[in-house]
Amino acid sequence: MATVNGVPASLAQLTALALTNYGHFTTLRVEDGAVRGLSLHLDRLVRDCSAVFGTELDLERVRGYVREAAGGRPGPSTVRVTVFDPALDITRPAEGADPHVLVTTRPAGTLFPPPLRVTARPYRRDAAGVKHVALFGQLALRRAARLAGFDDVLFTEPGGTEPGGVGPGDLVSEGCTWNVGFVDGDGQVVWPQAEVLSGVTMRLLREARPGALARPVHTAELPAMRAVFATNAAIGVRAVREVDGLRFPDDDPVLTELRDAYLAVPAERL
Repeated sequence: MATVNGVPASLAQLTALALTNYGHFTTLRVEDGAVRGLSLHLDRLVRDCSAVFGTELDLERVRGYVREAAGGRPGPSTVRVTVFDPALDITRPAEGADPHVLVTTRPAGTLFPPPLRVTARPYRRDAAGVKHVALFGQLALRRAARLAGFDDVLFTEPGGTEPGGVGPGDLVSEGCTWNVGFVDGDGQVVWPQAEVLSGVTMRLLREARPGALARPVHTAELPAMRAVFATNAAIGVRAVREVDGLRFPDDDPVLTELRDAYLAVPAERL
């Protein structure tokens, strides 16, 4: 199901988005007409609309579109809200701005799916603080990871030498479409400091479990970590079992505490 401004999306509108690939989005998990972190998702849409189009977004209109699209569907839904301008001309992208709201829905998967096996690769997304639709770079690396036998990819940035040299190794930043977190040897949750998209689920967990550390995390530190996990709205808190052959337990009690803290976050009505 796909609607633009509350009515079925036209071929011309979807073609315009496919050809220009300019816009931004957020993805929500809707259960019984409510969303954990709804206010944060809406704030993201407002902030990114200003950054991408230089204009304001009518949030009540957006809520109405999402409410109508998700209403009546059995079970939880994954709803993606994409803001784009179907009239944007690729040769004159600065002329005007009339953002439209594309809403797509699909059945949601199970929260807390099986653990991931990932490989680390150097990459930084363009405009990392904006959840924009230009996904080629990160999906190309996810595809390469899958072809190499992994489930997904973990991004790093230059920050020293590789383990075995004189420096601490590269900086860990984020996953392909998720934030990464760690549990250190003392059982402390650690969020890596880097140029990343601040995910809604990560922000909810940081509020639910205050006192977590936020600091640079280098690849040379990974063997000393007790557990690794991924977070986003679709998966909640998902264990990472392996990073390039380095194994981590997926039953660490801190991961259970994080999942319980996430489930305890009150959902907001659409």
